Amino acid sequence: MLRSALALAVLLAATPLALAQTASAPSPSRPALPGPIAFAIHGGAGTILKANMTAEREAEYRAALERALRTGYAVLERGGTSLDAVVAAIQWMEESPLFNAGVGAVLTDEGTAELDAAIMDGRTRAAGAVAGVKTVRSPIALARRVMDASPHVMMVGTGAEAFAAEQGLERVANEHFIIPARREQLRQMQAERARTGAADPAYAPDPFGVVEQKYGTVGAVALDRAGNLAAGTSTGGMMGKRWGRVGDAPIIGAGTYAENETCAISATGHGEFFIRSVVAHDVASMMRYAGLSLKEAASAVVMGRLAALGGTGGLISIDREGHVAMPFNTPGMYRASIDVDGNVFVGIYREDG
Repeated sequence: MLRSALALAVLLAATPLALAQTASAPSPSRPALPGPIAFAIHGGAGTILKANMTAEREAEYRAALERALRTGYAVLERGGTSLDAVVAAIQWMEESPLFNAGVGAVLTDEGTAELDAAIMDGRTRAAGAVAGVKTVRSPIALARRVMDASPHVMMVGTGAEAFAAEQGLERVANEHFIIPARREQLRQMQAERARTGAADPAYAPDPFGVVEQKYGTVGAVALDRAGNLAAGTSTGGMMGKRWGRVGDAPIIGAGTYAENETCAISATGHGEFFIRSVVAHDVASMMRYAGLSLKEAASAVVMGRLAALGGTGGLISIDREGHVAMPFNTPGMYRASIDVDGNVFVGIYREDG
């Protein structure tokens, strides 16, 4: 009798805790509700002024931005991963001659296209990057393969192309990326350089004013239904670049970064300054260590620390709750987003809000 009473007392004492644990644990027969999704893209930042844009050209850019945005967002709506959404949107922009990535990339001093890209998984902090590739149709797809199918983070030049061939990725002639407008821009730049005897544009993307003052890098950031963040960036780099110059886009922590604890970021701007400022990681660090919100951290870096150093450009970012921030310190930035409530925004100029 005594043993029975003690057993009953132990059971009764344990019941509230057991009930609480049972109530707080998810039922194995009822999957967790899907979380919110959010998505953002950019197509470059710089001196992009409404006064210099025809109505037809502006409409073309806005349509392209929205098409790329919805391409990536559709992946999230179907329950796809943030990584897949980022790749889908960037691949669409790599095929559009409106942007400096893939088709329509700016040219090196030798008249070729050299492409860079990077991608990062916020859940695992795995990353992949490529630089100086000339024959891979989708640099962002190659960056994803470096992350998923190799033990490395970055591959460059002929080595990256050999890996692409091994992985069965589509290859094209370098001419696939080159459009007549880029050849003419390079011709004018080289002619002006020869006329003036000016030094190579180590820091000025367009010292002679023959190329529209914008940095046409493309990028995307995403939050999927599982709560995972991802970021990706793809670019043709700087017009007239020499010596195998590489900018910030493929540098993890500079132009591309993602971690679930804080945010996902893709940057666009004067790459040398973004590398020196470690812009993307700096935003995440301010959130992690200083407790700043995404908007506060992104603004502090782009409008403060980067600008103070002389760097120009902007970034797109999403945090783990789906908040979006897209600050830039240039007159304009091609950008678009769909927030957690499904609101669509497409902007070019600062006055677009």
